[in-house]
Amino acid sequence: MTVRRRITALLPLALAAVIAAAAQPAKKAGRPSKQYTIEQFYATIGLRDASFSSDEKRILFSSNQTGVYNVYSVPVTGGAPTPLTSSATDTTYAVSYFPADDRVLYTHDQGGNELNHLYVRETDGKERDLTPGEKLKAEFDGWNGDRTAFWVETNERDPKFFDLYRYDAKSYERSLLYKNDAGYNIAAISPDGKRVALVKTNGTADSDIYLWNAATSDAKLITKHEGIADNTPQEFDPSSGSLYYLSNEGAEFARVRKYDAASGKSEDVEKPSWDPLFVRFSKKGRYRATGINDDGRTVVHLLDTKTGKEVPLPKLPAGDVTAVRFADGETRLAFYVNGDRSPSNLYVYEFGAKAPVRLTDSLSKDIDPEDLVDSEVVRFKSFDGMVIPSIYYKPLQATARTRVPALVWVHGGPGGQTRKGYSATIQYLVNHGYAVLGINNRGSSGYGKSFYVADDQRHGKEPLRDCVEGKKYLSDLPYVDASRIGIIGGSYGGYMVLAALAFQPEEFAVGVDIFGVSNWLRTLQSIPKWWESQRLALYKEIGDPEKDEAMLREISPVFHADKIRRPLLVLQGANDPRVIKPESDDIVAAVKRNGVPVEYIVFPDEGHGFTKKKNQIEGYGAILRFLDKYLKGAPSERAASTTPGGARK
Repeated sequence: MTVRRRITALLPLALAAVIAAAAQPAKKAGRPSKQYTIEQFYATIGLRDASFSSDEKRILFSSNQTGVYNVYSVPVTGGAPTPLTSSATDTTYAVSYFPADDRVLYTHDQGGNELNHLYVRETDGKERDLTPGEKLKAEFDGWNGDRTAFWVETNERDPKFFDLYRYDAKSYERSLLYKNDAGYNIAAISPDGKRVALVKTNGTADSDIYLWNAATSDAKLITKHEGIADNTPQEFDPSSGSLYYLSNEGAEFARVRKYDAASGKSEDVEKPSWDPLFVRFSKKGRYRATGINDDGRTVVHLLDTKTGKEVPLPKLPAGDVTAVRFADGETRLAFYVNGDRSPSNLYVYEFGAKAPVRLTDSLSKDIDPEDLVDSEVVRFKSFDGMVIPSIYYKPLQATARTRVPALVWVHGGPGGQTRKGYSATIQYLVNHGYAVLGINNRGSSGYGKSFYVADDQRHGKEPLRDCVEGKKYLSDLPYVDASRIGIIGGSYGGYMVLAALAFQPEEFAVGVDIFGVSNWLRTLQSIPKWWESQRLALYKEIGDPEKDEAMLREISPVFHADKIRRPLLVLQGANDPRVIKPESDDIVAAVKRNGVPVEYIVFPDEGHGFTKKKNQIEGYGAILRFLDKYLKGAPSERAASTTPGGARK
């Protein structure tokens, strides 16, 4: 489960963007397709993060080529990457090169417990923990304007709240900049360190921005509003005079706004037709990048602030551009490109050049991308006429004469979004003959404020009925076997799987629950301490475990598990702090009492999400074996059976 907010300090997400480019070659339906093993799919290298070295000749990034994410460096001209960390146990992510030398910042937790510390790799290769201590969580918040210091927030003083510290770039001596007694979320720091943008969460779709002044220690409300409005700080401009933020006040979709600290006035800067996702400046302010969430894809606009004109970018393979990073010298840009049939690859572009330099080749050499499929955006009307946008994958082997089984894939959240782009797990299932509908049920982000809040206090009800309508959409496709449709999801999506099997027990032939919530009472009472600023918002969104106990019991599958009659697979990380292991333990035990086939896999070294290749291979490989046995391999009239003994309706 993730908190429904777009504050990067609490929910670090890759900043996605799409550049309009030439379309990939059209693929022919029904063409012979080679099938690949789970080992081949996960031989593909996962990549993320980007930071330029001080001389701007190298890029720092993260890669799981050894099976566990570690930190690497690669020349901007291309070549073999150099490993800078070598952990075999802890998922380690790159943070930043130091601006004046080859020291490196990186972060890792312990086995997925999300208690990240910030580390520095000295020039002699030695590691130093900059945030030592037990049971604390730390996060890097960027460099100051002249690059002599960096910002770090930790919850060491109070596990519920994060304070902000200034670290000297040479000595690592730190000083407290902002003591967070009010429980705000720290969102942005001005380059001169004189102002901090804070967020007060009123609800999962409603928030306010306060601007804290270091000289007066006062926090001024700058987004006073009526009704529901989500206000999300992005960055201060390089002069520290203006804060850029996203706001959907008075509108369905957000726009980019600018607050001038001197005048105290705000104005619109960009007003796209869809929600903007991020705003990012280059160091001196020459360029400003904005990403727009355009119907499940992200379009990035790059503005030259001196001329006011958009900067044309070179043609790239079709796909999302993620992790946009400017070099301090403002002559280069680093980013990733991720397409439906191509996992993320790292590029560097020198402004004015004819083409960017591709630095990685992440897809497994065993896999021909022609054997993978492009997704498409589809829509269908739900039971009450609400239009449900979805991302659909059709197997190459699917024809009216060779009907295939199908899956409704439910994203996490609440409030997440299924988007276009490469997914090894989805491509693996589609490659083996499963149609997949990535549903954006009501409550998903990216489709307007009204759609986003339409699931509030309605979980397990209307959003679940959207999933049932998604099954009906699949059933009407001439090449889908209507009697072989299952449901799969992770986190909040895992809850939807369990809810479907418990509350709509006749609809789906099987369920695959990946660390899903089974008992809302327990989950809401056991949320991580560092989510305190979001706790009341979650209560408003889902329910208060004290005031709404009866309602939460009503929508919690574990209390209705006696109704589950279809085979179930459950995957769980033992160290998950968000959806704790008892959530899966209890639903598995309850369903077993029904005499229903249940398979359960627990990974002792994972948390909320599986990051190690060995576990991905075991877990996602088990999904296909489970589906082949209980969905693809089931009798054609499987959907008509309501009990393990095969009794008819």
